[in-house]
Amino acid sequence: MKKVLLISIIGIFLISIISLFSQEFNYVGAGKCKICHKTEKQGKQFPLWQKRKHSKSFAALTTEEVKAKVPDAPDNPECLKCHAPLFEKAPELKEEGVICEVCHGPGSMYKKLSIMKSREEAVKNGLILYESAEAIKKQCLTCHDMAHEKPFDFEAAWEKVKHPVPEKQ
Repeated sequence: MKKVLLISIIGIFLISIISLFSQEFNYVGAGKCKICHKTEKQGKQFPLWQKRKHSKSFAALTTEEVKAKVPDAPDNPECLKCHAPLFEKAPELKEEGVICEVCHGPGSMYKKLSIMKSREEAVKNGLILYESAEAIKKQCLTCHDMAHEKPFDFEAAWEKVKHPVPEKQ
């Protein structure tokens, strides 16, 4: 009887560990980030994103001017890879454009406030943070390296899109 109980407990423990490590990170969309990242305390990151071109990147593919040049732009993988980078992984988020998760990773496991309170826990749960300006630049260049034959000035671009969390006092 004790042996069966011990084996059962070990089995449950192993199943729990396996399921913990096999959890899939999923994309949740900018609306889930908005819940916390709209406040002054968080640097109004969501409203900043809404005002900028990344939030409108997919919509840019639907303009008459663009469609005259590339009629299938809203469905063209070559356009979507930068204007809606999650179009394959999370097609339901395509129209949101370049959302937080494009750079910071799928938020399903780190979106909870209890997780986000600890950077270490958030990173363990899929949050991608960048250790240097060079690392950020490398991410940006996945789309902005001579996009549409335009040179990319990282420093100027970063000034337009940076979104730091204010220092805690």
